[in-house]
Amino acid sequence: MGGMGFDEAAAAVIHAGRAAAARGWVPATSGNFSVRLDGGRMLVTRSGRDKGRLTPADLAEVAIDGPAPAGTSAETPLHQALYRDDPAIGAIFHVHSPASMLISHLRAADGVLELAGWELQKAFAGILTHDVTVTVPVFPNDQDTTALAGRVSAHLAAPRPAGQVAAPGYLLAGHGIYAWGATPADAERHLDAFDALFSLSLDLRRIAG
Repeated sequence: MGGMGFDEAAAAVIHAGRAAAARGWVPATSGNFSVRLDGGRMLVTRSGRDKGRLTPADLAEVAIDGPAPAGTSAETPLHQALYRDDPAIGAIFHVHSPASMLISHLRAADGVLELAGWELQKAFAGILTHDVTVTVPVFPNDQDTTALAGRVSAHLAAPRPAGQVAAPGYLLAGHGIYAWGATPADAERHLDAFDALFSLSLDLRRIAG
């Protein structure tokens, strides 16, 4: 699948970073955002940049099939692997929202969070009914992001049991949510849906005791 030009992609990343910052999802320069560019490249946030104040100078062009250059996010390999594995992915947004960090801790031992029966599941591309189980994998956090990317790729490539649908995202334990979509707008919508569903799941857990 083709990608965007630099200016359009930069505008999309800057918008996503500012929107996430406004919601308290990327505290202390956390999080990273990328958009697929034309020509087998991607545009990704540089390390340590305030996502609420991004400018084009805070973004770097990176080859999807090449090494991550110095100064880019340490999690660049996670973005590269997703783009390599799925040509339909056009944008990947990673945030440290409180709900995603908390629920990833709670589900770390299970290795998966299952979402079922929520009407909001239909916000995810390709899901047309609440009557399916959407599985969100939870991976242990790892500072070796190249090795982590390999484990994520292997898991996402595995077949799903009948009645289960893979979510357009995954959790890293104690770290947050990676969400993607065919377009930046899709990735933003998926992030929004994930956060609402995680919050609802946490509330339901508290109510149920």
